[in-house]
Amino acid sequence: MAQFLLLAFGIWPIVAVAFVGGYGFLVWIYQMIAGPPGPSGH
Repeated sequence: MAQFLLLAFGIWPIVAVAFVGGYGFLVWIYQMIAGPPGPSGH
């Protein structure tokens, strides 16, 4: 039971935050290289 609580409330939130943060960081890097999304006629 203690291992389940450690996984449910300790490990997985950290993994989820790291995954979302890493994805946002990759999108940010990509947009610095390729430019922001949207029509490019402005």
